[in-house]
Amino acid sequence: MTSRDNQESGRLAPAPESFLDADLVDEIHLGGVNAARRKLLKGALAAAAATAIAPSHAADDPDILALPSWSRTLGKPVVTTPYGQPSPFEAQVIKRQSPGLTQTNQASVAFTPLQSLFGMITPSGLHFERHHQGWVDIDPTRHRLMINGLVDSPSVFTMADLLRLPSVSRIHFLECGANTGLEWGNVAVPTVQYTHGMLSASEFTGVPVSLLLERAGYDRQRARFLLAEGADGSGMTRTINLDAALDDAIVAYGQNGEMLRPENGYPLRLVVPGVQGVSWVKWLRRLEVGDQPWGTKDETSHYVDLMPDGTHRQYSGIQEAKSVITSPSGGQTLLQQGYYCVTGLAWSGRGTVSKVEVSTDGGQNWRAARVEGPTLPKALTRFNFDWVWNGEEALLQSRVTDSTGYTQPTRNQLVARRGTRSIYHNNAIQTWRVAADGAVHNVQLG
Repeated sequence: MTSRDNQESGRLAPAPESFLDADLVDEIHLGGVNAARRKLLKGALAAAAATAIAPSHAADDPDILALPSWSRTLGKPVVTTPYGQPSPFEAQVIKRQSPGLTQTNQASVAFTPLQSLFGMITPSGLHFERHHQGWVDIDPTRHRLMINGLVDSPSVFTMADLLRLPSVSRIHFLECGANTGLEWGNVAVPTVQYTHGMLSASEFTGVPVSLLLERAGYDRQRARFLLAEGADGSGMTRTINLDAALDDAIVAYGQNGEMLRPENGYPLRLVVPGVQGVSWVKWLRRLEVGDQPWGTKDETSHYVDLMPDGTHRQYSGIQEAKSVITSPSGGQTLLQQGYYCVTGLAWSGRGTVSKVEVSTDGGQNWRAARVEGPTLPKALTRFNFDWVWNGEEALLQSRVTDSTGYTQPTRNQLVARRGTRSIYHNNAIQTWRVAADGAVHNVQLG
């Protein structure tokens, strides 16, 4: 993007929201861009050529004419950074605390910078964090996992024991039940990092819960629930539906190809795909099989939904289908008119992403976005949408439909069912307003 000083004078003619035909996009994804498809693609792009501003190739650009210093010197040896670090030019891509949450000596939440990420995997160092009494360093040689309750053979595992068992590796998203919670109260926090940043996705590796319970001989007639307990100072305990645990839950020790980070539960955490993050108990030390929910402190006083009639909805842990545009998004600025690739993330706790649609006029009209593969169950899915901005105000939205047929609701639709006094499980459509000067703001529409 170039500066506004280089912007062409006058208002540009309106351009189509998407200038790639859907059938053409499917063909490109399926077979690559061969000669015939390349010709079609060039024709499709020509429709936007008159309105898109070409990149600057100034003849006197010193970064073109002069060989930079890094091309004339030796590089650094590998021993300088035995564990790789990001470029210093990416120093602002960091987790941040929200100004809207209660601050304590043990800061409880760190938000992922979704606006700066690509693809579907969150780097381990940028994974969002939620702690109930700070994170802890645990000696893996002293850590133990107990399996008890309605089982024939209560068991205790060391980390060495678990690492010997058969393992699986799967990519899943992890979202806090309070993600987007500030929006319930008509509070428009400024950036997507603060609205949706309690969301990340990783490849997790570990032992299937089903294998451990089978080995322990769980009571198939009476068992209905599983209690997960953490080893941190908060004594976090959560009731898990046994069917969900047996389906795809993992006792994980690995994340993105390495051992878990301490703040993400090292050496052991529970992974319950599709279920709110508080149930992914970190520093996991016990799994107890039972026949009814436990009603622990963190599932009776917290993570419940206050309904319009004053009742509390409990054990509503499934994260419903949701999406958000990450760029352009709040706090960013479009520096010139022309083409932009609108990009974002979609996910569902009940299956896979079937389709994503994008609107540039606040939901009056919708067009299909390109869903970038792979589309995995209960994982983040990247979507892209071609848009030519004509310099006028726009209202950017996305909505997802998942494999069950469920479509992400508007804020009014969600409020009609849930009211405005809740904190948790807000999956309403997010709106970003692009002002005439290119500044992008968080606004709330119906």
